[in-house]
Parts: sequence; structure tokens; C-alpha cells
Amino acid sequence: MKAVVSFHGGLDSPNPADGKNIKARVLVLQGPDDPYVKASDIVAFQNEMRAHGVDWQMTVYGGAVHSFTDVSASSDVKTGAAYNEKADLRSFQAFHGPTHTIFSQALTRIIP
Repeated sequence: MKAVVSFHGGLDSPNPADGKNIKARVLVLQGPDDPYVKASDIVAFQNEMRAHGVDWQMTVYGGAVHSFTDVSASSDVKTGAAYNEKADLRSFQAFHGPTHTIFSQALTRIIP
């Protein structure tokens, strides 16, 4: 596996020492107001990536909560899971854009 992409995913790690096994590039696309991802998990994730020299990047989309790419999700951010058109479009641009060519190339081999 050459690349891993997470759209509004959980970032907790039961065993941070396992970060040493990550050889793939990691792209995390996250909403800062996602109630399902604790701030402490974000900090721990970042520390784990740094500690093990993982090639990683995290992009945060203001105003987005969990499920920001799910068009069938609620539009009410107070529910904690809501579609956000701007975050949806921007995250897919980040995924497919020229600055993330390696992610697109690697995943094209996995997802035909």
C-alpha cells in the first residue's frame, strides 16, 4: 500500500507504537468540529506520525463536522454529522488535485 486517505475518519490509535509500521503516505481530511473525534486524538495522531517519521498531511475544513462528504447526511451541524458542500468539494479537490498526485496515482492502482 502506497497511500491512505481518511475523509472525516476516527484518528484514535490503541497502540501508538504501531505507527512505526506505517510505510504509506497518509492524507487526513477532517472537520474541526467533528464530535466523534476528540481533540486529544488529533494531537495523539499527529504526535504518532511525527514520532515515526510518517509522510503525512492533515487538512482541516472550517465549519465541517463528521460526514461532511455524505450528501444524504443532515444539513444541521448541531447533529454532529452533516453534509458540507464546500468541505466536500475541497476535500475531493485535495484528494484528486495536483498537489496530491501521489495519492491519486497510488489509489488508482487500488481502485480501478
